[in-house]
Amino acid sequence: MKTLTFLASIIIGLCSIIAFRQNLSNLTSSTVSQLLQLINPETTTATTTTTAQATPKPTTTPNLFTHPLDLPPGTHLTATTMSISRTIRKVFLALEQAEGAGARVRRSVGTPSLRNFSPFLMLDHFSIKPGAGFPDHPHRGQETITYLLHGGVDHEDFAGNRGTINSGDLQFMTAGRGIVHAEMPRQNADGSANVGLQLWVDLPKELKMVEPRYRDLRASEIPKVEVDEGRVTIKVISGQSHGIDSVKDLAYTPVWILDIEVRPGGKVVQPLPEGWNAFGYVLEGAALFGEKGNQTLVEQYHNVVFEPQGEAVKIEVDEGAEKAARLVLIAGTPLDQKVVQHGPFVLNSQEQVYQAFMDYQTHTNGFERAKNWESEIGKTFAEGRH
Repeated sequence: MKTLTFLASIIIGLCSIIAFRQNLSNLTSSTVSQLLQLINPETTTATTTTTAQATPKPTTTPNLFTHPLDLPPGTHLTATTMSISRTIRKVFLALEQAEGAGARVRRSVGTPSLRNFSPFLMLDHFSIKPGAGFPDHPHRGQETITYLLHGGVDHEDFAGNRGTINSGDLQFMTAGRGIVHAEMPRQNADGSANVGLQLWVDLPKELKMVEPRYRDLRASEIPKVEVDEGRVTIKVISGQSHGIDSVKDLAYTPVWILDIEVRPGGKVVQPLPEGWNAFGYVLEGAALFGEKGNQTLVEQYHNVVFEPQGEAVKIEVDEGAEKAARLVLIAGTPLDQKVVQHGPFVLNSQEQVYQAFMDYQTHTNGFERAKNWESEIGKTFAEGRH
């Protein structure tokens, strides 16, 4: 009887987590059924990439990747007009949906249109106004990269870390073995929404249980390069472009992030590591991708997914276009491991996900500091809702 009572308390806790992430006012019977399946992993099916063993827990924090490709210093991928262009796998619109508490997002990665595109788990183009946001919630097993395009967002976690990122800043957050935090928008003087991108990146199985950490990257730290006689500007957030290296040691999983603006008549050939998964997301305007005579026009709020073969991505904006195109080009090394995700927990087996829910519910194994913790920014949000 005690066992049943304990399991019931866990299910109640899981319901609250999933209800928050899905922004539901009432859980459906199918959701409850999914939670019950966690009690018996044999009845639960998980979406996977490739088979992996249970993750051991390292006792020390591993060394970081010192270079996005571990290349000798001064070595760069170079592009020429003869570079073999990557072909396009698919193009699709990121539909707007509700997320968190009153936020609106356009989700591209992490939808039926693009799922398990290792190492990428999710990409949200978010818009959050004061009175909305992402109050206290947990994570385990992944990294999140937040790129703020407009406004300001406060963050705070149960370890006492807190701060603000503003327009053009980024925050790299490693959840590792466990973190509970809140992300809430600032009040802009003009009443406008706070807009940005949040990318979820999977962690290699041997790093799933590292200690959580943050790394902020300020807009002033991001190097830029001008190409095509000034018609193209590239912010090298992570990776390399046209002889420019990014700031190092931002994330455990090697990922390239380039913010590219192509003005009318501009063109650029951007090399990418062979075999890495890559996609582009158009923030503004429209751009042509591919070789002359076989180009695809990709418009605002659309995601373009590339095949892994090829040396570079070719991007162009027609000389007669009314406005420039702005996009993020993102690439990452695929991880040869199974992916099992339930809401904010991303592990390598159903048993590990179940353990994450147990640890969060019982404040153990990385979630000790979650007991009785509430963020100050979350309290302000809650007061404003009543």
